[in-house]
Amino acid sequence: MYYLGANGPQGPEYELAARLAADLGVSLYIYSVLTVSDVLAEVAAGRAHIAAAGLTQGQPLPDDVGFGPHYQQVREHLVFRQGSPRPRTISEASAGHIEVAANSAHAATLRQIRLQDPNLTSLVWVENPGTETEELFNRLTDREIDFTIADSNEFAVSRAYHPEIRAAFDLSRSKSLAWAVNTQDASLLNRLTAFFASLSADGQLTAILDRYYGNIRRFEYVEARDFIQHIEVRLPSYKQWFKEAADGVGIDWRLLTAIGYQESQWVPDATSPTGVRGLMMLTADTARSLGIEDRLDPRASIFGGAQYFVMMRKQIPARIREPDRTWFALAAYNVGFGHLEDARILTQMHGKNADSWDDVRNYLPLLTQEKWHSRVKHGYARGWEPTRFVENIRSYYDMLQWMVTDVRDANAAEQTSD
Repeated sequence: MYYLGANGPQGPEYELAARLAADLGVSLYIYSVLTVSDVLAEVAAGRAHIAAAGLTQGQPLPDDVGFGPHYQQVREHLVFRQGSPRPRTISEASAGHIEVAANSAHAATLRQIRLQDPNLTSLVWVENPGTETEELFNRLTDREIDFTIADSNEFAVSRAYHPEIRAAFDLSRSKSLAWAVNTQDASLLNRLTAFFASLSADGQLTAILDRYYGNIRRFEYVEARDFIQHIEVRLPSYKQWFKEAADGVGIDWRLLTAIGYQESQWVPDATSPTGVRGLMMLTADTARSLGIEDRLDPRASIFGGAQYFVMMRKQIPARIREPDRTWFALAAYNVGFGHLEDARILTQMHGKNADSWDDVRNYLPLLTQEKWHSRVKHGYARGWEPTRFVENIRSYYDMLQWMVTDVRDANAAEQTSD
């Protein structure tokens, strides 16, 4: 998995590739192509040294291309949409529309299942060229298809941004993920084998994978009961710092508090799979740029989060009025200003208002689809994440405005009644 996050390249594949390049003493150059078949073709032709694309051993490979050592075990899920009948067998699922990426390991699994069972002659599926797993999840959510197949690691990550998807059952036993290399270059394959052996032996490989997958939790909708409890139990410890930080940058302290709850549920030592940490979940680079030495210091994190939010808001074009300006700033806080601008461009392409959050929020998810993110500057982004991020914060903010009265608001109310 590799993608551009708010603060540059992210993902386990990127981190592993960066470490390999450092180990080899060479510069890392990463580029993307449309499909898995294209990735493998680049290696076969010698234009790329390594195909690092979450490839499952069992994936059909061209001549002169082979797998290196495995680095992760995954299972293949048959995925369906919540609210639809859950199939218990592949035979039951065959009555619906199954769609997978063309020439993928998932398509190979379906072919193998049909070959092994003579009673599954009715099992058919669509192999969609040029698609990606997240786009298939989007089609599933939009009821354009009934089922798809996803590796368990992809499902675990994407479930946070597609809460409607469910795993019906596993199609196969655990399979291994591995990089692919040109087998004509024995020296590179040997170095790759030694690299992964070293990472595995000292625990670094496990640590990298745990960072991205180990702490993934199910996405939760706004849980009013838990939120109210946390207002009573957790917020008092940090309330004054939220007020001071918000006053310092000129924003409503309850908005800053809502951001903090969305980021960590006001847990000062929270850590995400991607390595962001603290109550406001700042990246190491962001904390460093803000002069924060300890991201787990809740006061420093809160003040840093306030500064970072205002930095994002200042980049929003001056013509955009409130409250859209704030919603755009929140989206940029989450996904990065560059990706937000890309979504605004896509909004314009579709004839909608790029200065309206209600319009732009509908086009942010297109950044997961190659046919759209290839047309903008900053490329792929998890477009569902900032959309849900903003909507959750708006819900928390509304509740805080209703439940937690600002002293200044109370004074104004008293003066009005006088």
